[in-house]
Amino acid sequence: MNLRNYIVVTAAYWGFTLTDGALRMLVLLHFAQQGYSAVRLAMLFLFYEFFGIVTNLFGGWLASRVGLRVTLLAGLGLQMVALGMLAVLNPSWTAGLALGYVMAAQALSGIAKDLTKMSSKSAIKVLIPDGEAARGTLFRWVAILTGSKNALKGVGFFLGGILLSLVGFSGALWMMAAGLAVTLAGAWTVLPAAMGKAKQKAGWRELFAKSRPVNVLSAARFFLFGARDIWFVVGVPVFLSASLGWSGSQVGAFMAIWVIGYGVVQSLAPAVLRGRAPAGGVAAGLAFMLAAVAACIPFLLGAGVAAGPVIVGGLAVFGAVFALNSAVHSYLILDYTDGDKVALNVGFYYMANAGGRLVGCLLSGVLFQLGGLALCLWGTSIFALAAGVIALGLPRTAEHPDKLAASAVSADGGGE
Repeated sequence: MNLRNYIVVTAAYWGFTLTDGALRMLVLLHFAQQGYSAVRLAMLFLFYEFFGIVTNLFGGWLASRVGLRVTLLAGLGLQMVALGMLAVLNPSWTAGLALGYVMAAQALSGIAKDLTKMSSKSAIKVLIPDGEAARGTLFRWVAILTGSKNALKGVGFFLGGILLSLVGFSGALWMMAAGLAVTLAGAWTVLPAAMGKAKQKAGWRELFAKSRPVNVLSAARFFLFGARDIWFVVGVPVFLSASLGWSGSQVGAFMAIWVIGYGVVQSLAPAVLRGRAPAGGVAAGLAFMLAAVAACIPFLLGAGVAAGPVIVGGLAVFGAVFALNSAVHSYLILDYTDGDKVALNVGFYYMANAGGRLVGCLLSGVLFQLGGLALCLWGTSIFALAAGVIALGLPRTAEHPDKLAASAVSADGGGE
């Protein structure tokens, strides 16, 4: 394994993640203070999620042709542009103009986020040698990268709330853009130009020509992350602020601690699962468990149990189960592909991830406005249940699906 390049990729992903988490909290809290409704707050993030779908679809194809270094640097650069756009937002603009401008900046941020994420996670597969002995290593390094990223995103939430209080909306954005410039310069200097380039140029057909395990896992991922964002984007933050009277810093701290804890559990997933590389049945079982946890929270709220302890405790359990489920997914998508196609398959998989987040983001605002936090959580439970049902179609053994497919083709003379 090329440890130096892994460290540089991880550091770049960490730097981006801090700004991404802080930006989400800055935008949410700043515009909530401006009196935006739950649906309008959700709209601020719609382009962020929509353009993530487009980016993951074409970003994986692009990375296979130009290399992961180019797409990683492009992601960091676009985030700097998005931060600069938001920093010069004019408070005298009309609400409609401001909404459209912020949505455009968020679109750039969404493209940046998914270019950076796809490039970083694909790079792990490239940097770790292939082979059965490396599969446990791959699971550990994927869990470390993904878990540490999510923990830092939680730190970013907290950082966003603090910076908003200390230096204001515009000042916070300029500070983050400057820090990201340093990260970009380091990655530009160290990473090799050929990292992640496919030996054969991918054609347009390969954008959608995926193996069955990749398709099934991507569908399960859609519902898994839709389940999280139904409560995460608008429902819980607005409920804590409007119904329980929490301050902006308290809401930011809770969301930060939740994501940090989720990241820590994700990093520990190999130890929790006893170091074994998981198969599809583990993903299905964890999704069913997640659906049950999500359903328990509105049930207890309806029974009259105090809202504060139920929400804090319930979402802590939800976060732990969700972290394990997400870690298993992140490992399986790399295990289901070979190094030459990793950017294409990871891009497709994260396209489904972004699609689920887009739907979850929209439903978060709509369901909260229709039925409050309880309806959001029932929606979360239904989506998690769907993720579990779909995951039942994943391979139940730890054998590499691409190798099985290759063996089948070889056995029948290479026919389709």
